[in-house]
Amino acid sequence: MSQAATAGRSGAGRFLMGHLRNIAPLLTLLFLIAIFALLSPSFLTVGNVGNILRQISITAIIATGLTFVILCAEIDLSIAAIANAAGIVVAFFTLQEAYVNIANLPLPGGLAIICGLLACFALGVVNAIGVTRIGIPSFIMTLAMMQIAAGISAMLIRGQIAYNVPDLVRVLGSGSVLGMPWIVLIAILFLLVGHIVLTYTRYGRYVYMVGGNREAAELSGVNVRWVIGTALVISAVCSGVAGMLGVAYFGSAQQNEFDDYLLDGIAAVVVGGTSLFGGRGGIPNTIIGLFVLGVLNNGLDHIDIDSFLKVLIRGLILLMALIINVYAQRLRDVHPAG
Repeated sequence: MSQAATAGRSGAGRFLMGHLRNIAPLLTLLFLIAIFALLSPSFLTVGNVGNILRQISITAIIATGLTFVILCAEIDLSIAAIANAAGIVVAFFTLQEAYVNIANLPLPGGLAIICGLLACFALGVVNAIGVTRIGIPSFIMTLAMMQIAAGISAMLIRGQIAYNVPDLVRVLGSGSVLGMPWIVLIAILFLLVGHIVLTYTRYGRYVYMVGGNREAAELSGVNVRWVIGTALVISAVCSGVAGMLGVAYFGSAQQNEFDDYLLDGIAAVVVGGTSLFGGRGGIPNTIIGLFVLGVLNNGLDHIDIDSFLKVLIRGLILLMALIINVYAQRLRDVHPAG
């Protein structure tokens, strides 16, 4: 009996160490919910849950694409800048349509949307070419793209604030259906499609293979450069869609509007437990990370904490997640889960 009990405890210990990356974020989320529920009676209400869902929706769309990149053991630092550029492109071309319409030369109402989608797609393709064809590390390439996208935004907006967006974007970004905000439904759709692609398609298996062991993936016949390149394009398009909807959500397009979403997007993926070293994690982890950030930000607002302290706490939470991420990788290597 004692040997069986010892073996059981040893097996449980190996399981916990092997799944630390998944267990720690969930425990963190439950802990935050319990703390804020005790400190604020208005925290656990239906209305506030709706607030949290709306607040994390834009980050959710961005983080969906970023999950693909991080699973490939790469990084995309241009997500926020591309989101901002796409939002400004939509607002800019909506304004151009208005000018042309005044001259009685009507343009298709979706021209601005098409331009926004083409812009984020093109920026993603440039990222992909730089990383997979030229060989620039993704950290450096996307850092340069961050500046390029910021420059595009600056040239188009020129320090002004644009308020016009296509009607479809306005409805999807700020409207609702049956009491549910469209932007929440779109975020759920992106997360669902991302999960299906990563879990049930050959491309999703390739993403995990590339992130888990790039050399083995190449020897298995996987086109590694194509997988990484498409992941960067997916990330850019998700960021662009988030930026277009975000302009309607915030009510305006202006320079640097989405800067905070760089940290939020990366934090959502990493805090949720997706490995920075690639190959482990996925959309369910990202969802947990999104709720950790959403509950944290919303809860801190409910207890009326100093805004500067809030930034510090978010940074400490991210640091803790990074430490867990690194040590979980080491523990998994030493004690692989059964």
